[in-house]
Order: sequence, then C-alpha cells, then structure tokens
Amino acid sequence: SLPAKLINGGIAGLIGVTCVFPIDLAKTRLQNQQNGQRMYASLSDCLIKTIRSEGYFGMYRGAAVNLTLVTPEKAIKLAANDFFRHHLSKDGKKLTLLREMLAGCGAGTCQVIVTTPMEMLKIQLQDAGRIAAQKKLMAAQAQLSSSPAAAAEPAVETRTTATQITRELLRSKGIAGLYKGLGATLLRDVPFSIVYFPLFANLNKLGQKDPNVKAPFYVSFLSGCVAGSTAAVAVNPCDVIKTRLQSLQRGVNEDTYSGILDCTKKIWQREGPTAFFKGAYCRALVIAPLFGIAQVVYFIGIAEFLLDMLPKHRA
Repeated sequence: SLPAKLINGGIAGLIGVTCVFPIDLAKTRLQNQQNGQRMYASLSDCLIKTIRSEGYFGMYRGAAVNLTLVTPEKAIKLAANDFFRHHLSKDGKKLTLLREMLAGCGAGTCQVIVTTPMEMLKIQLQDAGRIAAQKKLMAAQAQLSSSPAAAAEPAVETRTTATQITRELLRSKGIAGLYKGLGATLLRDVPFSIVYFPLFANLNKLGQKDPNVKAPFYVSFLSGCVAGSTAAVAVNPCDVIKTRLQSLQRGVNEDTYSGILDCTKKIWQREGPTAFFKGAYCRALVIAPLFGIAQVVYFIGIAEFLLDMLPKHRA
C-alpha cells in the first residue's frame, strides 16, 4: 500500500542519514574548497580537523535539516519508482531496461521537489565551518605578518540556523531562493535514478531463487550498496556543480558562478577535469550504505508490520 511505502522510505532515510552524515559533511567541504584555498587534504583529514575545531557534534552540522526532510524525499523517491514501474509494466510482464530507466527518471524528477531546498539548506550549514576555519587561518597569518596593515582581528564565527537561512531567502528572493540550483539538482538526480534503480533491480533479481519470493535481506543490502556507489560516482561531476551553485557564502578568493555552464567552464579551466570528481569516494561511501539500508528496510517492509499492529488496521 502507498502508506506502507511512504513509511518504509521514511524509516530507511532516517536510519541511513544518521549513519553516514559525517562523511556527507566531509564530501560537501571537499567539493567546495578550490585550488589555493585548500583546508582539507582528505576525508580523514577533514573529519579530524572538524572534530578539533568544532567538536564531535560539528560533524553533524545540518543533520537536523536532512533528518527532517529526508523522510519525504526518500519516501517520494522509492514510492515514485514503484508507481512508474507498475504503470509501465504490461500485464505484469518483466520491464525492459528502457522502461526501468524511464521509471527511474520519473522518480528522480519527482524527488527534487524536496531534495533541492533540503540540499540548499544543508550545504550552507555543512560548509560554514570550513569558511570560518579559513578566515581564522588567514587572520592568524596576517597577525604574523610584519606589516601592521596586514593584521586583522580574529574571525568570529556566527552560527546560523536553517530557520534563519530560510527566512532570509524567502524575504530576499521568495520561494525561488530555496530552489537555487534546481537545474543542477535535476542533472544529478535524474541520471542517478536512471542508473540506480535498473541496476539495483537486476542485481537483486540475481539473489531471488523464485520470482515470487523476495531476495534475502543481505542480497538487497549488497545490491543497494553496489548500485548506489556506482550511480553516485557516475553523477559526481553534476554533484560538484550543484554543490558549488548552491553555496551562498564563499571563502577568500573563491570563484562565484552565474549558472551551470559558467560553473562548468570555470572549474574545467581553473581546477582541471579531476576537480569534477572531488569527494567522489566520500559520496560513494555515503550513498552505498544509505541505499543499502534503505532497500533492506523497504524490502523487509517494516511499515507493514507497524500497520498490522494497529487495531483499526486489523479490523
């Protein structure tokens, strides 16, 4: 049933995000730093420096936004894919690869309604620590300079909340402010779903002894991990562009971008083609367990168990 699908998708999203959020934070910071302003050398370096400067809970900056909105996002994504697969199937026959890809395309398109504002707010909170750390470093370097004019007051980070960012964006730009980077989000999520869902479905079928019996949970988990990490790396260039476009604050001497083409051109010219794969391994580490867990919860059907426990439902 649709309520069961939505509950399963929501539970899966909450569990997955809680497990992998620190890696996602590192991914955002690695993708946003530009040549000449590098604060972090790797995933581990980013996490260690984050803990030292911001404490353990610094790794979870922006998690509240993600945990609040990931439930409708994952619910829409998984339920929409099932919806499109059902309506694209002919008399219950096996879907062709093209139809599986079309179902994934529909799911990716539907989810951006929630994904874009969620990512927009999350990125501001995740990247705030990097910008603050960069300002503190430059202030310290200026104080060590022999020139008195180069001295600067230590930068003091003023922590903002998702609510404050939302109010400011709505006040200054209206609802369109929350949907900045919508085109780039579509460029990332639609191809991701086109790759992910058919790949997962076919990998999962390999573990089914009978077409009418669900695959073992570990097969669904591994299928979700493999399909998720493959799709994540494949669309990472689009994710880098999306992250850069949605960042409202920039570090010192960092580029600003007017759109997708301008962002792509500047990254290619000033940082080289390898810059499009910044944070790719982090994104794979985030997406693999996230979708592995999501598919296990979704296929086990926790929601059906919860609904069966309701007296009204049993009646």
